[in-house]
Amino acid sequence: MLWTLLSIVVAFAELVAFMSADWLIGKAKIRGAEPAGTDSEPYYLGILCMRTPGIQQVPRDSLCGTYAKSFGEIASGFWQATAIFLAVGIFILCVVALVSVFTMCVQSIMKKSIFNVCGLLQGIAGLFLILGLILYPAGWGCQKAIDCGRYASPYKPGDCSLGWAFYTATGGTVLTFICAVFSAQAEIATSSDKVQEEIEEGKNLICLL
Repeated sequence: MLWTLLSIVVAFAELVAFMSADWLIGKAKIRGAEPAGTDSEPYYLGILCMRTPGIQQVPRDSLCGTYAKSFGEIASGFWQATAIFLAVGIFILCVVALVSVFTMCVQSIMKKSIFNVCGLLQGIAGLFLILGLILYPAGWGCQKAIDCGRYASPYKPGDCSLGWAFYTATGGTVLTFICAVFSAQAEIATSSDKVQEEIEEGKNLICLL
């Protein structure tokens, strides 16, 4: 049950972080302001979306939301790769989270342990997430990151700071591998002699203390 709950939490956390604009936080610049380059409201820049409240020169419908109308408009080629790796990893985690709910009633499919298969998938998802997080800082040299904060360059955020979405994605990646380890423990627990005796008696949901 702990593995199931943690699998759901990890998938949800990664999805929320991926869709958030709070990856980089800096000060947006108002062009034409006096003096030139005066700092304005905080500038929030995510992989797919941005939020720049208080900047009147930007159309209202773009103050918060997806800035890229197509995949090719994502700010950096590195961020395009990041989006692909994170999307694949999150998709796998969501599938595992859905399947994990049914492991309370079904422990194997075609003589294969669901726990082992799900654990393997979570390990693969973790690798995709790591690749995405490694490539993400390489895109800090793009123009949107430079607009977020001066002196931004690959792997150097400059005047920008990292937001909660980046740390959530990183923490979720660590928890993904912990989930993969827990899946093995879940397999051991559900295959014990005591559990098998309970199943033979007709019980479906079994909690061992």
